[in-house]
Amino acid sequence: MAPFKFKLQQVLEYRTQLEDQAKLVLADVQHKYENQAKRVDGLRESLTHNQTLMSTTTDPAQTWIIRNFLQGVRQDISTAEHRLLTLAKELHSARQVLTEKSQDKKLLEKLKENQAKRHAHEEKIKEQLQLDETATLRFKAQAF
Repeated sequence: MAPFKFKLQQVLEYRTQLEDQAKLVLADVQHKYENQAKRVDGLRESLTHNQTLMSTTTDPAQTWIIRNFLQGVRQDISTAEHRLLTLAKELHSARQVLTEKSQDKKLLEKLKENQAKRHAHEEKIKEQLQLDETATLRFKAQAF
């Protein structure tokens, strides 16, 4: 019985590598997104905390300092949210790329599986024909 050899094995391996690379890119972007989300949350907490602090202080100099600090925190939040939105877009894009790479690989895997089944079936038929031929020759030899 001849072993099955998939002619597109190298292409399948290449597509597997592309899928693995896409997984790494997705994981990296997801990590960056999560870190940025934590940063935004931290800035918002700081804003809330300092707004509370400002409402409890009576010193005009301290109020001025806190007000300027709050303005800077609001700008930081705006910048961080913009970065978070950019990362969300990158994350969506990375997911789409991974989906495409996975589908490409699965298509070849399915082709390989179908070809392997066909090969096994053909080999089984060949083997059966050989057995039938051997049986026929033996039967003819015994008949004489």
